Amino acid sequence: MTQTYTTKDLSRLEGLDPVRKRPGMYIGGVGSAGLHHLVWEVFDNGVDEAMNGHASEISVTLHADGQSVTITDNGRGIPTDIDKKSKKSGLEMVLTELHAGGKFEGNNYKTSGGLHGVGASVVNALSKKLVATVKRDGREYRMEFKRGKPATKLLRKKQPVRGTGTTIYFEPDPTIFARTQFNSETIAQRIEVASFIHRGVKIHYTDETAEGGTSKTTFFHEDGIADYLAKTLKDRKARPTHDAPFRFEKEVGDSRVECVFQWTDHTEEYVKSYANGIPTPAGGTHENGLRAGINKALRNYIEVHKLTPRGVKLEHPDLREGLHGILSVFVTEPQFQSQTKDRLNNVEMTGVVDNAVRPAFEHWLNSNQSVAEAIVARIVAAARARAASRAASAAVSRKSATNKLTLPGKLSDCTSNGRDDSELFIVEGDSAGGSAKQGRDRSHQAILPLRGKVLNTENATLKKVLENKEIGDLLTAMGCGINPCDPAKLRYQRVILLADADSDGHHITTLLLTLFYRHLPELIRDGRLFIAMPPLYRVDIGKETHWAADENDRERILKQHAKENSKVDITRFKGLGEMMPKVLWETTLNPRTRRLLRVEIADALETDRVMSDLMGKDPSARFRFIMEHADQAEAVDV
Repeated sequence: MTQTYTTKDLSRLEGLDPVRKRPGMYIGGVGSAGLHHLVWEVFDNGVDEAMNGHASEISVTLHADGQSVTITDNGRGIPTDIDKKSKKSGLEMVLTELHAGGKFEGNNYKTSGGLHGVGASVVNALSKKLVATVKRDGREYRMEFKRGKPATKLLRKKQPVRGTGTTIYFEPDPTIFARTQFNSETIAQRIEVASFIHRGVKIHYTDETAEGGTSKTTFFHEDGIADYLAKTLKDRKARPTHDAPFRFEKEVGDSRVECVFQWTDHTEEYVKSYANGIPTPAGGTHENGLRAGINKALRNYIEVHKLTPRGVKLEHPDLREGLHGILSVFVTEPQFQSQTKDRLNNVEMTGVVDNAVRPAFEHWLNSNQSVAEAIVARIVAAARARAASRAASAAVSRKSATNKLTLPGKLSDCTSNGRDDSELFIVEGDSAGGSAKQGRDRSHQAILPLRGKVLNTENATLKKVLENKEIGDLLTAMGCGINPCDPAKLRYQRVILLADADSDGHHITTLLLTLFYRHLPELIRDGRLFIAMPPLYRVDIGKETHWAADENDRERILKQHAKENSKVDITRFKGLGEMMPKVLWETTLNPRTRRLLRVEIADALETDRVMSDLMGKDPSARFRFIMEHADQAEAVDV
């Protein structure tokens, strides 16, 4: 392994200017996820040093203001010598040039989660202040930046120092992010996951915002992802259907594959995947390979041992129902979907993982026949239950694009015959439905008003769900079935939840989200479900009209125009029904001017927990949530 690491090893591609103008291209957005992505970018650089054998400890500190973070690793330290061409130090290049880094050529990092080489510079560009401290060659160097530009020269301490490493302190820029307050629990969870994936690396977390004083935690897991699976099963209250999980680890060429999985009593598949330590919530080629390997091994085992059931067909979802697993791969040159790295695109990894896992898992099944038979019994039970579910939902599996169907009488369907660009708005109440029907684009937009609050489906049986008239009308209008649903049969390109912007509207939206998450998750995974963002306030400043989604948006608008002497008039909408159809079109329905939120499942474990806590039968979980977060409520809409 190459031990020299100097400025000549850094590759320069392009400048930094676009980052502040379009931060969403680099961190996915300027909301909470984008804010915390800054932490991940710096933290992952420290992890890269550990992955390649240059660091053994990483420290993360959330400071007392909750709006600044320091991350330190004891790796080699960013190069500080001067680049002959640019006359800049390596540290300045890394932090001010978009594609300057030591990960492009492959000489200094065998595997890396930060191959894009833009992470540190993006964090710098989006920080009000960033201070980099480097220890290397027996000296300590320090350089300060403001909004991506150097605020000081590279300063060197006179006194010699021991050790090596890099420390980055940064404060996100409040002119970029609407809210710059970090969530300690979110940071701690990501750090803990990294300690599972990279066993042997100690990660220290200091939370100076903790109630009762500073808290310090060290994450270290010798059993790595096996410990992670055990924690996942406990968190999800998933009971294993067999004793020991299958665990596998193998070097395949320049790649490494590590996985552990086990079947449980849950009715859904749950796999957490990682590429070079980076979470890939959208999956990718490595997950495809894992599923293919599991499917082939199981089918071979069932066929060889003549365990194929009569009267029921085993489909792929049956084979993996209840499967819980962790998959971690390390690749020399990872290709991610985007800078946010939520999906692995390396085509070769499907075959690498498939060919590695299949024979090992099949051998494990043959060597543990009692466990294998328990897994097959679980699969057969899943297949029979799925067949029964299909029969129960046949009454609502209605229409494809060519079938004739008796649609609900209150549905105002669109006139277009094709599905492309068509939209179904699920609207709260007949009054709002009336305004939406008048204001819509009739050719492509359909309106289905629902009366009152729909059934809470979190703990409802499928029979009860199907018997509910409002849900029945919705399922009939969509035409894609339920448990499972088929996105290909959905009569519309998009389904959009449209409720009032107040607390009642949020509750109705949450009830509908529960229905889709528990019974129609395929539509969410296929990117078909959206939430409309109607305004809560109309703000007239002089002759200009502005629309505010909530109180924070209203205050932002007022602050933006504070220096103007124009008359200000603020109107709060009681509901969508009191909006004129033209106003509803301009603010909420018009594809050119509206705001839509695509519903996505970023963290299935966290989503499942929140849904269970907020919508489940156990009131103690909601009481605990209210007591823990009551101080965060700036206002209560009653």
